[in-house]
Parts: sequence; C-alpha cells; structure tokens
Amino acid sequence: MKSDTQLRTDVLAELDWDPAIHAAAVGVTVKDGVVTLTGHLGSHAEKVAAEHAAQRVNGVKALAVELSVKLPAGEERTDADIARAVEHALTWSVWVPNGKVSAMVEGGWVTLSGAVEWEFQRRAAEHAVRPLMGVTGVSNMITIAPRLKAADIEKSLHEALARQARRESDRIDISVAGSQVTLRGQVHSYAEYDAVRNAAWSVPGVASVINDLQVRD
Repeated sequence: MKSDTQLRTDVLAELDWDPAIHAAAVGVTVKDGVVTLTGHLGSHAEKVAAEHAAQRVNGVKALAVELSVKLPAGEERTDADIARAVEHALTWSVWVPNGKVSAMVEGGWVTLSGAVEWEFQRRAAEHAVRPLMGVTGVSNMITIAPRLKAADIEKSLHEALARQARRESDRIDISVAGSQVTLRGQVHSYAEYDAVRNAAWSVPGVASVINDLQVRD
C-alpha cells in the first residue's frame, strides 16, 4: 500500500507526463489516499485531463477536484461568442445527430439538453464542446430516448454479449427495467469487465447501466 507521500509523488509525475496539462498550475495534496487537486487552469478540457490523470494513478481511493478554469488576460470570451462556437461544434460533429441537442451558456458554463438514441452520441456532444476556448464547465443534461421495449433491449444485449464477450455471456445475469440495465455476475479480468459494460451501453435505448459485476481472481 502506498504512503500518502508516494501517492502524491506519483500523481504529480502523472500530471507532468500528460502533455495536455500545465502541471505547474496544479496543486496536489493527499490524506489517507484521498487526492485533492487545486489551482487554476486555462480550459475545461485541461481540467478534465487533470482529473483523468489523477484517476489513472494506482492507489488513489478518492478524488476531490477544486480546480477552476480561468482564461488568461485578454483571451476572455463572451457567452454569445461561446454559444456560437458550441453551435458550430455540435453541427460539425459527425456523432451528434442534427437538431437533437441544444445548448445554453451562462458565465462560460455550457448546459447541454435534448434527447438522443445512443449513449455515445450523448458523450460525443460533451466531447465536442469541452475543448472550446472560454468554456469553464459542461453540464450534460442530454437524455437517452428509448426506441426499444425492455424485452427487446434484453434480447439485443444478450446477442451483443455473445459477440463481444462470449466467454462471459453465460455467467452474467441481465435485468432490464425500462431503459435501465443491471448487470450481475463474475468476469475473469477488468478487460472483460469493460467489454461487458461497453456491450450494455452499445444497445440503442439504454439510458443507464448499473454494473454489479465482480472480477474473479
């Protein structure tokens, strides 16, 4: 088990290793395995990159993010400018269905709303606006509009698991309530854990996945 000192050293090294992060602007404190990030960064994308970098470090029990986005002097953007950039980004993204997602900008914070059929489309909309200059944060309020009945979702998921995680498909219990899927059972590795979870998200109409799978040694 890592000490707090070693964990802080590892987090700092991971931040420094990621070229998307201005590591010198991020403060790191650790207590009982809980990592806290502080400081000011130049974009929301950089803030998210810093969060992901800390989460990648083995031994981190929990993460508290106290980072804020502060544009350099002279590079500020009005909400109207950001809103226009967001509209263009959503329009130009091949993964975001036309006319299905709308955005509101207040104080640089972008709130996305609307309904799409797939989870990857919901994520794509957020990814499209996250790196835009002036964006200080993103609230993704986009919902998944189910187009299949629960029985159809369960059937499609069993078929997807048979294709993508064949060895695990017989040992996984699947329950569907509306557009929510619950997975239970055991898998052999985290790779298979991810494969099963991703298979669930790949079914059209799935709005949430409760993953109660366990990795068996």
